[in-house]
Amino acid sequence: MKTVGSYEAKTHLPRLLEEVEKGETIVITRHGVPIAQLTSSTAASKITIAQAIEQLRSLRQEIALDRISVRDMIAEGRRF
Repeated sequence: MKTVGSYEAKTHLPRLLEEVEKGETIVITRHGVPIAQLTSSTAASKITIAQAIEQLRSLRQEIALDRISVRDMIAEGRRF
């Protein structure tokens, strides 16, 4: 994955689009902070609904703040 600044992206958009067509993913940053991502439209459509659900479930398992899961935080918020 390639990273470019917003000024470079604006200046060299045609070249960046050619790279994206070839399969490259480009992250555009502003002052070093990622703000956008250029990806091929065909690459984005390759993920299936089942794959997306599985990725979300996996992410939910991984996320824990101070050893509290997202599910526990939701349940705790409901008690108030």
